[in-house]
Amino acid sequence: MTTTDTPTQTTETQGEELVAGLYREGAPVADTKAPGGPLADRWEKRKFEARLVNPANRRKLSIIIVGTGLAGASAAATLGEAGYNVDVFFYQDSARRAHSIAAQGGINAAKNYKNDNDSVYRLFYDTVKGGDFRSRESNVYRLAEVSTNIIDQAVAQGVPFAREYGGLLDNRSFGGVQVSRTFYARGQTGQQLLIGAYQALQRQVAAGAVTSHARHEMLELIVVDGRARGIIARDMVTGEIETHLADVVVLATGGYGNVFFLSTNAMGSNVTASWRAHRKGAFFGNPCYTQIHPTCIPQSGSHQSKLTLMSESLRNDGRIWVPKDPADAEKDPRQIPEEARDYYLERIYPAFGNLVPRDIASRAAKYQCDDGKGVGPAVEEVQPDGSTRQVRRGVYLDFADAIKRMGRAAVAAKYGNLFDMYQRITGEDPYEVPMRIYPAVHYTMGGLWVDYDLQSSVPGLFVTGEANFSDHGANRLGASALMQGLSDGYFVLPNTINDYLADAPFEKVPESHPAVVEAQENVRDRIRRFLSTNGSRSVDSFHRELGTIMWEYCGMERTEEGLKLAIERIRELKESFWRDVRVLGTNEELNQALERAGRVADFIELGELMCIDALHRRESCGGHFRAESQTEDGEALRHDDEFAYVAAWEFGGPGGDPILHKEDLNYEYVEMKQRSYK
Repeated sequence: MTTTDTPTQTTETQGEELVAGLYREGAPVADTKAPGGPLADRWEKRKFEARLVNPANRRKLSIIIVGTGLAGASAAATLGEAGYNVDVFFYQDSARRAHSIAAQGGINAAKNYKNDNDSVYRLFYDTVKGGDFRSRESNVYRLAEVSTNIIDQAVAQGVPFAREYGGLLDNRSFGGVQVSRTFYARGQTGQQLLIGAYQALQRQVAAGAVTSHARHEMLELIVVDGRARGIIARDMVTGEIETHLADVVVLATGGYGNVFFLSTNAMGSNVTASWRAHRKGAFFGNPCYTQIHPTCIPQSGSHQSKLTLMSESLRNDGRIWVPKDPADAEKDPRQIPEEARDYYLERIYPAFGNLVPRDIASRAAKYQCDDGKGVGPAVEEVQPDGSTRQVRRGVYLDFADAIKRMGRAAVAAKYGNLFDMYQRITGEDPYEVPMRIYPAVHYTMGGLWVDYDLQSSVPGLFVTGEANFSDHGANRLGASALMQGLSDGYFVLPNTINDYLADAPFEKVPESHPAVVEAQENVRDRIRRFLSTNGSRSVDSFHRELGTIMWEYCGMERTEEGLKLAIERIRELKESFWRDVRVLGTNEELNQALERAGRVADFIELGELMCIDALHRRESCGGHFRAESQTEDGEALRHDDEFAYVAAWEFGGPGGDPILHKEDLNYEYVEMKQRSYK
């Protein structure tokens, strides 16, 4: 299987026996674009070997980009400036309202400004290790190599990174590393970087190189003769179903964390664009790899529909603890003496302390709360069977020592906007009382499978940023999402998409083409079905039920028994959804219930695949923690002899079984060993 083959279910695959009654195994998949040779030379080698498109021919070629977060906006700006005709689509009213704006803590780059022995190789190693040895060496090294260019690009755009007293850019440390390589703009790094990419994008819009389509949602991928040639989009204001054709399509639509209902993602974040592409043949890589962020404001009740992130940068100076005695959980934390506190991360992981990677910090907080040491008000937690229980889901993040050491003004200078946000949400002053935090779904390392060029298994469909299965392996280190999004958009995609477009011009596709007509009708039929079901339950009630199942059985800890039960319940939920969902209004208007219906339908299908993927991977790695596979100390236990591969899933057809294609992971420069942060 090469990335230029159109992925189809072969007769051989159809004849394979079902594995565990859930999926079939297909042929292995390989990244045929990855160059060989010395690791440090591979990206330059690939850029040289990739074919070019001369400037005059670029003006004849068209590119569709879906999404305007850091990956999409940077790609659109760069490709527009290169001379291509770019159409960019986004469901927000402004391109600068993409979810990238919510990123807080920072962006990594191997500049070694702190002179603490950082390097491109160390960033590469930390990222491979942080991902629990489940990512490609070539991709991760390229990411580390390009990181230094990103900072220069952002500074040239005027991004107001924090600076030291002498005017040089400042750095801070983040979880999973022992150097300071994270550039930041207080707690607004994502917003400031997105404004930089947005202004570059708008410059190309003004120049006529990029056409912007606001309030448009992609509902279908158009595949003609095995190549991605366009999209079907819905105008979210008028309801008009529009057809847009191009020579190539780029998806930059972010992650799918909202499959859990409660997450730190924006309410509109969804998987529909990626899932529609998956159903048209794009492999989905490692869907079970979900990152749980350890530093979020705890849920305050069952009424919530979103959780709020507190930047991981707070772990630089804040100390995490719980009372040693569960009986102290209701006490004012200031009244609990030092000897009665358990600074559990510092105790268990003395080398890294509060800066252990996110997956480790998250599980550690869960274990403390499971042991009855959780703090904060007791909240009602809904169980998958519909019953409820009272639990305390919170640990303390305490800045008393930092304020004493640095002074309140210095702490406010570094974290003031985060402290203000916390106080507005909780009504508690974190300068006086320790913050309460608890893990929450934040990022997804899985996504559409891509090769070294960022091309999916559907020729002509490229995927960037969080929407692809990423360079982070089974766990993303903090401050690496912004790095990957801008790396893909500014530097990688513009140097690899040329190789595909060098075969252009492709034959023009008329709107009357059977593949286009079929895509249009699929979208219209689906909308008609949503509006005509006339059931008794709201879309949100289905979404909340799905989220409860996913969090309980496919969240921070998974078991074989729980995953099998989750698959059974998701299938029942899917049947109930199509029979009993109620969507009011019409298509020919602004209809948010209709928008959510399509997204939740796709989340339900994705949730089932996530559970199947988690069930088949009988090991623990990074954010995927199988209770049956752990060390005596409760750490993730990998099984490299069986699972050192990317799981690339092919859609098995409506009502069919998913097909697993394995891409072996081979390590030449890094030794695969048990992760240790002690």
